[in-house]
Amino acid sequence: MKAFWNGHTIAESDATRVVEGNHYFPPAAVRREFLKPSATKTTCPWKGEASYFNLEVAGETNPDAAWIYPTPKDAAAQIADHVAFWKGVEVTE
Repeated sequence: MKAFWNGHTIAESDATRVVEGNHYFPPAAVRREFLKPSATKTTCPWKGEASYFNLEVAGETNPDAAWIYPTPKDAAAQIADHVAFWKGVEVTE
């Protein structure tokens, strides 16, 4: 799987974990130089608290386009520190 935005590959892995239709990329598969911390946080009743990142690629910013569960609840332990994308980020095979 590849995550692609603004002309660049943001993440690439053949070992994503799919939860609720979202591909979660392992930490080592993500180009962290494109992720800038955001103050946004949300809470899922069964996964826990998500932290968001803005994507900054080639002079463009996509606010809150990536998220992680740094310390998920037990039911979502398999996605700890994995990164998922939305807001126009293409995730394809």
